[in-house]
Amino acid sequence: MMPIPHLGTGSTVLAWRLDRQHYAATWDSGIGAEKLGGRWNAKGQRAVYCSTDPSTAILEVAVHAGFPVLDTQPHALTCIEITKEPIYVVQPEDVPNPAWLIPGTPSAGQQAFGCQLLAQHGIVLFPSAVSRFSWNLVIEPSVAKDRYRRHSQAPFVLDTRLHPPKP
Repeated sequence: MMPIPHLGTGSTVLAWRLDRQHYAATWDSGIGAEKLGGRWNAKGQRAVYCSTDPSTAILEVAVHAGFPVLDTQPHALTCIEITKEPIYVVQPEDVPNPAWLIPGTPSAGQQAFGCQLLAQHGIVLFPSAVSRFSWNLVIEPSVAKDRYRRHSQAPFVLDTRLHPPKP
């Protein structure tokens, strides 16, 4: 597991997310996760999924959409700054079922666990299932209102070697 990003008082905490370009303006709505549910939220609860580094944000999208989509459809990479603490940290040993940290379909129990933490804390740091060396920062936008802001946003360009032509 990667060390937790520095979350001490006075530090700047940044997070990253990758969206299709036509959703870039609504990067913090949480509507996609609300409609479909996610690893740490059930349908009906808004959640903005981010990563603590841009590479993991890219992998989190690639695992679902694939590199061909990232190569052929415009995306935007958004950097988020957490402006007010606290950030609740979920250590791997805090997760009731270790299977929740393995890639796969989330269970109802996993989603309920995440929903409760997001409703209580607003901003939660979870271990990434895509990379055991990375972290995901999940925001419940209505609970964490005024505790984060967009730091920057730029068009994302995939390294074309990740989607090579067929031989």
